[in-house]
Amino acid sequence: MIPDAKIIYAQSRDIKSRTYLEYRRDMKQKAIAELEVLPWLKEQIRKLDSKASVEKSGADKFIWFLRRGGLTGKPDFIVKYENKKEEYIEFQYAKEELKAYDFKISKIAPKDRKLKKRVPKKDTKILYIIKPAEEFAILEPSWIMKHSKQTVAPAWGNTPVFRVPKEKLKEVLKKDKKLNLLCKLIDKKNYILDFQHKVIEIEKEKCAYLLEQVLDKEKVLKIIPKTLDGFFKVCFILSHLQKVPANASLWLIYLLSFLNQKLNSYKIFQIVYSLDFLYSKFDLKNNEINKLVEGINFLYKKLQQFSKTDGSFQSSKTIAPLEDTRYVLFTINIIEDLTQDILFYYGNSMGWKPIHKIYQTIPQVDKTFEFIKK
Repeated sequence: MIPDAKIIYAQSRDIKSRTYLEYRRDMKQKAIAELEVLPWLKEQIRKLDSKASVEKSGADKFIWFLRRGGLTGKPDFIVKYENKKEEYIEFQYAKEELKAYDFKISKIAPKDRKLKKRVPKKDTKILYIIKPAEEFAILEPSWIMKHSKQTVAPAWGNTPVFRVPKEKLKEVLKKDKKLNLLCKLIDKKNYILDFQHKVIEIEKEKCAYLLEQVLDKEKVLKIIPKTLDGFFKVCFILSHLQKVPANASLWLIYLLSFLNQKLNSYKIFQIVYSLDFLYSKFDLKNNEINKLVEGINFLYKKLQQFSKTDGSFQSSKTIAPLEDTRYVLFTINIIEDLTQDILFYYGNSMGWKPIHKIYQTIPQVDKTFEFIKK
């Protein structure tokens, strides 16, 4: 039931060195930008054709990251016209003004086997935004080919690119002050993403410390069974070993029993991390989906109770406010992923509303950003 597109599986060399969660974090930076840009892009397209519609396409159309790994080969956006004509838009943006701007050759002009040469795509345009300048351009592939030279981009692993000089791109760029707030929001969400993901590094350090103590201090490493902490440690280690438990379905149901405990943000983090790890390892039956959905609804309500007026989250006086907020943000991020994935693979019998933007369920994104930034 994977989307109808070319699949490049996550077993590639690039992904093997990272856990799937780390891979998703990297992909999410791109998804954040695209999903925030979409409403603005709709306005731009309607100026050209008032009856045209624009939708998200590509691997992150629904903000899930394919359960068995991988990317689709679809462009970022699809434009649909009243006459049923469709065209595609690929999105790129620059964080700073450059001397030249690169475009992947494969996205601009794939090689025509019959003609034995590269031919610019006719059904695709490139949206390019230069963030600090608040400028953009919607470019035809033929224009990019005409005003560029072929080279390779070291930053993209020596990928073949068309390189357009700054002076040429400047001729077609347009100014839009709305891009200022838009780009700031993208930056804020990426900052939150990096902040919340550091919890994984913190847990890695904890795990490494425990292992070192076995030899350095001759301490016995204990993972206590039938406890949430023990369950989490096992899932965390298996995740980084890229190993799948044989009884993942039974593990998931057992994990949900920990919801009956008194929960703070760290315990919820442990539950949700483990849920995310187990969920992708098997196809759930109806009773398992029902229990999972019930658990997610419970956790979502619990997280809402932790929200404070200054954008932070507080679940316990024994957890530092910054770390309390970090655990909640990580949990929200994973729950949004699980929500979209369940909607796609198992339908919407639970009456959930789809997630349209990453961190959509954070009550006050701006205030949360300011809290963790200071």
